[in-house]
Amino acid sequence: MKQAQRLKAVRYDIRGPVLRRAQELEDAGHQILKLNLGNPAPWGLATPDPIVADVVHNLAAAQGYSDARGIYSARVAVAQYYQTQGVTSVQPEDVMLGNGVSELIVMALQALLDTGDEVLVPSPDYPLWTGAVSLCGGRAVHYRCDESAGWQPDLEHLASRITPATRAMVIINPNNPTGAVYSREVLEGMLDLARRHGLLVFTDEIYDRIVYDGALHHTAAALAPDVPMISMGGLSKTYRAAGFRSGWLAISGFSGRDTDYLEGLQLLANMRLCPNVPAQHAIQTALGGYQSINALIRPGGRLYEQRNHAWERLVAIPGVDCVKPEGALYLFARLDPAVHKIYDDERMIIDLLEEQHLLLSHGTGFNIDTPDHLRVVFLAPVDVLDDAISRLGTFLADYRQ
Repeated sequence: MKQAQRLKAVRYDIRGPVLRRAQELEDAGHQILKLNLGNPAPWGLATPDPIVADVVHNLAAAQGYSDARGIYSARVAVAQYYQTQGVTSVQPEDVMLGNGVSELIVMALQALLDTGDEVLVPSPDYPLWTGAVSLCGGRAVHYRCDESAGWQPDLEHLASRITPATRAMVIINPNNPTGAVYSREVLEGMLDLARRHGLLVFTDEIYDRIVYDGALHHTAAALAPDVPMISMGGLSKTYRAAGFRSGWLAISGFSGRDTDYLEGLQLLANMRLCPNVPAQHAIQTALGGYQSINALIRPGGRLYEQRNHAWERLVAIPGVDCVKPEGALYLFARLDPAVHKIYDDERMIIDLLEEQHLLLSHGTGFNIDTPDHLRVVFLAPVDVLDDAISRLGTFLADYRQ
């Protein structure tokens, strides 16, 4: 049996050959140190007890289908959250829940794209966006994020990528994999381009509360209430509930003549019947009350200290540079080509895995066009990060391609 032809153009390399090789090594009895996925649970960053308790409390009432958009109490909580962020137009009927943001990304693109339509996607990006555009018959057109400017999007390059076939723009802020938190000026420039060219904007803001050193996350929909926008968030990262697969999207900026797209999105929501109902009961509790993430991201907090420690150890390796991330859970390090002559970064990551039993992610897997970056997840405790970065340093000291 052959796979569908449309899958030939779809790549999701961060779970591709490298991960398969890691699984083969594990099956052979090797212990692999995995710093490749932003999954909090394996590192003891558990879902807060009140969220788990609310899901358990509501299990008896969560056995049937819900409204295709999600349960009302959760949609109210999401709408109220966006209202507190300055998106005052969002109401519960403008919210749709999903089985993680991943499902909602695919649905939102399926409702929009015809064959050959173009979507502006950042480079580097979270690769599901590029893969989902291709899966839906579209073409991902990558705009450059400038490493020398702290990985902020390059507005001039972004503008140059717009064509008559462009339908939408993707904004990932805070960014995965770079950890960049976009300035208000840059965001307003991006949104102005969308406004002038009539583009739908997708904003992936799953890390909106994970910011460091006083960095300020600006909710894009609050900056451009007149621009049609689909804002996305969820429980996986801020609330350490990745396995719940509980995400949402909020609709804003649409006029009365834009209902055709929204009707298509509702059709797709109806076809999947509804999101996971037990996990929906976590949303109201998560978004209200005490936010435990705050203790983790301030000085002395676990994520804050792990970020600092891992960054300091990483840039101490000869020939390794890294923009210090202002948000999210990742270090996106650059290997100086004058020191480390890497021509195939996926091969390098597999060689690192086989030699040091350390699993990281290669930069081209995030749709960057040079083989000189890698991503390190800093969710692990400091002693584990020390071990991992020592292994990386040992490997790079002698590695040649």
